[in-house]
Parts: sequence; structure tokens; C-alpha cells
Amino acid sequence: MKNFIISALLVFAAWLMLNGSLNQSVLLIGLVVTAVIALFFSTRHPVFKDVKLSPKAIAAMVAYVFVFSWELLKANLDVALRVLAPSLPVNPGIVEIKTGLKSEIGRLALANSITLTPGTLTVDVKDDSLFI
Repeated sequence: MKNFIISALLVFAAWLMLNGSLNQSVLLIGLVVTAVIALFFSTRHPVFKDVKLSPKAIAAMVAYVFVFSWELLKANLDVALRVLAPSLPVNPGIVEIKTGLKSEIGRLALANSITLTPGTLTVDVKDDSLFI
């Protein structure tokens, strides 16, 4: 029950920040979505078994968002530059990267972050390796 309440509060806070409206229908939809997501997290779906909501983990997630946002901005500028200046080198290919990450959720977050970055795509995940 504690995990459900913590998850619900965090997700609802994020919903309010991202939505920016206190309209009654927005709040109602937010509560329903929050309850579903919190229930999903609190029942410990196998992929989320390593997720622990502690102040240290929340601070790490916030820091990650800022670091990732900066790297995403740089990648967008790099891709835009390569599109506007086609003479710059482009080396397409698939590479295998050993991550060293032990948790499944960590590998999932890394793979999704790489795929969100323009010009990259995570093709496969095997054990602690990503094929990009």
C-alpha cells in the first residue's frame, strides 16, 4: 500500500506539472491515469522489480532528466548540422555496447534513451549488451 501511495503521489505531481491546468476534467483524468500507473508499479510487474522509490532514487532520476535533456539537445544540434552540411561524415552501422548494467530496468531506460536520441536506434538487447 505504501508503494501505491508514493507512486500515485509522484505520478500525480508529474501529471500536474506537465499538464499545467487545474481544470476539473483534467484532474479527474489525472487521478484515473495516476491510479492505473501506480497500481501497475506497486504490484511489481517483473520489469519493475528493481525499482525502489527512495529520496536518493528520485534525486538520481531528476539528475538523469537534466543530463539526458542536455545530451538530447546536443544530439539534435549535431543531426541538424549534418543535415544542413551534407559534407560532414556519417558512418552508419550497428555496434555492440556492453553496458555493465545489472538491472533490467536500467538496461530498458538506457535503450529507450538511446532510441529517443536522433540518429540512433537500439536494435536489440541481449544480457548486458545493446546493439545500436
